[in-house]
Amino acid sequence: MRTAVLSLLLLLASALAFSQATYRRVVARRGDNTYTLLRRHGLAPATYQRAFLALNRATLGKNKTLVAGRQYRLPPLVRRPVAAVRPIKPRTTGKTAAVPKKVVLPLTSFFGKNYGAVPSDGLLRGAVFYLSSGHGGPDPGAMGKYGSHTLAEDEYAYDVTLRLARVLYMHGALVYLIIRDPNDGIRDQAVLLPDYDEVTYPSQPIPRNQLARLRQRINAVNALYPRHKGAYQRFLGLHVDSRSEGKNIDVFFYHNSSSAVGKRLAQNIHRMFTARYKRAQPNRPYSGTVSARNTLFVVRNSRAPAVFMELGNIRNAKDQRRFLIPDNRQAMANWMYEGILADYRSR
Repeated sequence: MRTAVLSLLLLLASALAFSQATYRRVVARRGDNTYTLLRRHGLAPATYQRAFLALNRATLGKNKTLVAGRQYRLPPLVRRPVAAVRPIKPRTTGKTAAVPKKVVLPLTSFFGKNYGAVPSDGLLRGAVFYLSSGHGGPDPGAMGKYGSHTLAEDEYAYDVTLRLARVLYMHGALVYLIIRDPNDGIRDQAVLLPDYDEVTYPSQPIPRNQLARLRQRINAVNALYPRHKGAYQRFLGLHVDSRSEGKNIDVFFYHNSSSAVGKRLAQNIHRMFTARYKRAQPNRPYSGTVSARNTLFVVRNSRAPAVFMELGNIRNAKDQRRFLIPDNRQAMANWMYEGILADYRSR
């Protein structure tokens, strides 16, 4: 009997040790609090903060603060059942389909195996977003050099767009990924190898002609827009700029001069970037601006209020850190979400 009890205790201890060893461990940065740490690693504070504090009770500082450089454990993801993922079914009007009748993969299938589990809350429930990363398919966009590697705009814009899509989705929004890659999920490498297999929603080959490409993606957005009449709908286009190698730039935001709603969204996201840069790099001024640019095809023609973002200069070594470091790509996506949430709440 004693032997059996001892064996059971050893088994439980082993199981406990194993479960503890499987927690993802992260290091707090200077200026971090539980909110920013959870956000950076793709976890909604409203869902995970209580579990995080309980899990790390012994290593927290005074008043439950984080200590820079100290390691903390992240709570396990609350997995949403696959059956709960809503496939987007094309709707027809009479004999004409509003969107080509093709198989539309669920959004989560594009996040990749390491990001497939999506925790959920309802902070953005009822909101609809159309996310479009720049270029793609036969056009890699702006090009930069990093050592012996070639950096392509479309790969980095797409990775940030995917991260933003996941954050919006995990807060209850309906997200349409307008440019999509069947096999490039969210990637945590510095150098993202270019390929040419991106398509336009739902699965249209991307044309070589620039105007045809832009018209194709805006047609997809404008065909979907009437389905969600009365909802909070927004279009966000993410690009990476190309300037001289010595030109270090910040994130810039453009909107249609006739869209007060688009301007307000751009200002809210810009305000969040300004605040986050001030906290993360207090000695570095942030010079990103918000301005109207009606010459941009997608801004001018989107039925959904649009914001067009330039994330930096892919040829500048300092700006490249914004793209090469996966945590920085995630931080940009998180800051965009925070600005979007502020805009959504002020509507």
